[in-house]
Amino acid sequence: MEVIAGEAKTTSYDTTLLIRIMKITLFTAAFVVVPCFFLYNSAAFSFQFPPISSQGKEAYKLEKVLKNASMGEKTVIITTVNEAWAANNSLLDLFIESFRIGMNTQRLLNHLVIITMDQKAYARCISIHPHCYALKTRNKNFSKAAFFMTPDYMEMMWTRIHFLHSVLKMGYSFVFTDTDIMWFRDPFPHFYPNADFQIACDRFNGNSKDINNWPNGGFMYVKSNNQAIKFYQFWYSSRLKYPGINDQDILNMIKHDPLINKIGLKMRFLDTAYIGGFCERSKDLNLVCAMHANCCAGLGNKIHDLGIMLNDWRRYKSFTANNKSKSSSWTVPQKCSLKTLHKHGSRP
Repeated sequence: MEVIAGEAKTTSYDTTLLIRIMKITLFTAAFVVVPCFFLYNSAAFSFQFPPISSQGKEAYKLEKVLKNASMGEKTVIITTVNEAWAANNSLLDLFIESFRIGMNTQRLLNHLVIITMDQKAYARCISIHPHCYALKTRNKNFSKAAFFMTPDYMEMMWTRIHFLHSVLKMGYSFVFTDTDIMWFRDPFPHFYPNADFQIACDRFNGNSKDINNWPNGGFMYVKSNNQAIKFYQFWYSSRLKYPGINDQDILNMIKHDPLINKIGLKMRFLDTAYIGGFCERSKDLNLVCAMHANCCAGLGNKIHDLGIMLNDWRRYKSFTANNKSKSSSWTVPQKCSLKTLHKHGSRP
């Protein structure tokens, strides 16, 4: 009996200990798993990343560049380049040339900040432009041309969103422009004064407030305010909810999210008559402000057609006022087309 009683006590003790261990395990799992579940699945989830503003020396460097380039109300123009795009006779040269031959656009070069993704791009930038910033990319090699939807392309685009979020948090508004966009007129008069986030379109349906427009993240005007900062945080975080999808397609998803109205973001879509591209050209050269080599894959194809585009513009400027409205039209795209996108495994 004594042996049996002792075994019973031991069994009771072991059972109690086992229950306690299970409770601790369940509590710990709930503590870890539940927040992660809501982080991943909630439409309004928030993913905190270390902004440049918390990185000391780099923050000081960036602040100095932004301050020197800033126009009124702490606004800058930003583009990003890697070695391939910054090389001699590549996209960066065409981009800067467009400002020089545009109408009232050369002065805007004073407010252009070129963000470089690798050391060779930075070396080229500082040799031709006063406002350059070398973005730290955590040992990633972004020097080569990255095709649409490849891993390097995806990471480069999300690095860009991350960086622009940091710029907003530092109090600077910006016009972001891809380097394969040619600037022919000052676009600022065509921006909506009360909008927080304005973006170009691959296709524009005529209504700047209609979220069913198809946006293109290559050209955006964003104001530094709480609404835009929260939106960029939401946009960047959404890459976790939609893995393997690029930033522009995710924007097309989240623009319908109730969080947009909740945070009070005012979003507008820019008319392709002013900010056009190869997907939908600006038909009237008397109105066009910028043209994008979108719906085009392959660096060589872009360089070829953008060179022709600049010649089209020079020809337009050479006409008299009477002839400009009658004789001016684009002769591009030529090498750029939807076929080039399919050839490179891409889409518009």
